Amino acid sequence: MQTRPQIQANPLIFNEKERGAALIAIRDLHKAFGNHHVLNGFHMDLFERENLVIVGKSGSGKSVLLKCIVRLEEYDTGTLTVLGSNISELGQDELDRVRSDVGFLFQGSALYDSMTVRENLQFPLRRHADRMRGENEEKLILSALESVGLAHTLDLMPEELSGGMKRRVALARTLILRPKIILYDEPTSGLDPITSKEIIELIMKVQHQYDTASLIITHDMDCARVISNRMIILVDGINYGEGTYQELAASEDPKIRAFFK
Repeated sequence: MQTRPQIQANPLIFNEKERGAALIAIRDLHKAFGNHHVLNGFHMDLFERENLVIVGKSGSGKSVLLKCIVRLEEYDTGTLTVLGSNISELGQDELDRVRSDVGFLFQGSALYDSMTVRENLQFPLRRHADRMRGENEEKLILSALESVGLAHTLDLMPEELSGGMKRRVALARTLILRPKIILYDEPTSGLDPITSKEIIELIMKVQHQYDTASLIITHDMDCARVISNRMIILVDGINYGEGTYQELAASEDPKIRAFFK
C-alpha cells in the first residue's frame, strides 16, 4: 500500500490568552431530519488564526454542521454566531455579506464545468463586485492561482485538471475574496497520498500566509494530526471530546480511542 510522505505537524499552539475573539460560536445546536437527530446540543468555538479539525464517523453530522454555519441548512434550535452575527436572524443581503467572509471548499471542488479556470475565479469577483471595487480583476485571479501553484491553468477547463488540481483551483476561488474563515469539507477525500500531502501543506500555507481561521472536517486522522491546532470529536451529535491531537490520542475513553486505532 502506498503511504503518505511524512510532513511536520502544525507548530502553532494557542493558549487561552492568545486565542482572541471567537469567529464562530455555537451553543446547544440541534438539527434533525424527521426522526433522525444529527446534532443533539453541539457546541464549539472557532478562534482567530486557528485550524480547528472536527472528526466523526460517516453520517455523524459533520457536513450538516458546515452547511448550518453558512445557512445552506436551517438548524432547529440553538444559537450559531458567525463573525458576530446570529446567522438565523440575517436577511438575505446580510447573509450574503457574511458568506462573502466565509470561504467554503466543497468535497467535490464544485467548479463550474462549462467555465474555464479564469471564469471560475471571475465568478465570485463579479458576484461581490462592491466588496472588490477598485481591485484589478486579472491581478487578483493570477495572484490566487499563483498562491496554489497553478498559474499555468488559467485557460484550462475543469475536465483538463486532475482531482488534486481541481481542489487547488477551488481553494484559489475561495481565497480570491480574502475570507476571514475557510470551511473545508473532507479536503483530502478521494486523493492519492502524494496529492493529499500537497493539499495538507497548502492548507497550512494558507493559515500562515493569510492569517485565516479554518474549520476542517475529516475522517483522515493523519490529516487531522498534521494540520490541527485543536480537535473536536463528534459523537452522537455532541462535542464529545476536545483538545489537541496529542491530548485526545492519550484519552482512555473508548469512544475517543476508537478514532486513534
